[in-house]
Amino acid sequence: MSTETDAQGRLYIPKEVREKYDQKYHIVMYEDRIELVPVADDPLAAVREAAGELHDASVEDIREGIEAEAKAEAEETGGGR
Repeated sequence: MSTETDAQGRLYIPKEVREKYDQKYHIVMYEDRIELVPVADDPLAAVREAAGELHDASVEDIREGIEAEAKAEAEETGGGR
């Protein structure tokens, strides 16, 4: 999907995109492109949802899970020689 800015620099976002992602976006600038990242109506609720099962986990439990996953991935790719 592509679009262009008007004479005032405004960007037209198609209705189906606005309906799916709402109307607020962060503009993320990279060296060779920009990205529009939707902003949640309730950012705290979005973080809680993204955290999922980690919501009630301790930092130590999270750390152990990350280390176990990294170890398993390293062994799978031959990095655990």
